[in-house]
Amino acid sequence: MNAWIADLNILWPALIAGVLVSLSHVPLGQQVLTRGIVFIDLAIAQVAGVGVISAHYFGLEVLGWVTQAAAVAAALLGALLLTFTERKRPEVQEALIGILFVLASTAQILLLANDPHGGEDLKDLLAGQILWVSAQQLIRAAILTAFFLVVWFRWRERIGRIGFYILFAVMVTVSVQLVGVYLVFTSLIVPAVATYRYRAKRQLTVGYGLVIASYVIGLAVSAATDLPSSAVIVWAMAAVALIVHLVGGNAAGATAVAAPTHPRAA
Repeated sequence: MNAWIADLNILWPALIAGVLVSLSHVPLGQQVLTRGIVFIDLAIAQVAGVGVISAHYFGLEVLGWVTQAAAVAAALLGALLLTFTERKRPEVQEALIGILFVLASTAQILLLANDPHGGEDLKDLLAGQILWVSAQQLIRAAILTAFFLVVWFRWRERIGRIGFYILFAVMVTVSVQLVGVYLVFTSLIVPAVATYRYRAKRQLTVGYGLVIASYVIGLAVSAATDLPSSAVIVWAMAAVALIVHLVGGNAAGATAVAAPTHPRAA
């Protein structure tokens, strides 16, 4: 009984973190798929990681506000760069996103090259530490998520290209520090791919249900098997997404989404 209560005390903050990530990443993922810039979150997440590692490199506390500011600043710079390239070279935007991803990833390796704990730090950044999120992290994420939801659902059509990239950079930065790069990418892209054949009005609702159910299943399986939570959640989301996609594909009146394009506005 005591072990069960201990597991529950660990899993609840992790589940809250997953719900907060899903609230922003499901709608963002639909927009990313439509724009045809699927790997943008990996690139921005890695750029934010450079900010975190750089702050740590100079002796700053990993969870301190200065480090958070460094991560957001790095992500915003990356987002503004991608805004510029989308305007100037839209035909190769996906390739440029890939280049930014590689540069940011290798920059992390270089910064951690002489750190004896560098490998562990890089692993934490990629896989995340969802079971050990703090109350401070959750409060900060909740405030920013509430702000995102208001802006997205009230003024999404008005924020333009720059506004989209800024919102994206901020939310990805927060999410990476909650759940890691792998879960950020999965929470963003998998629901969008799984639901694109659903009617537009149902995509968001089904996407939210898919992600939250995946976090519940993944955390429960992880607790029962003692396997790494992030990896289990990724596989749980892939399995649930496959079922959702097949059901949506066979549903009467299901409509296919238009082929991804490269719009000029958010």
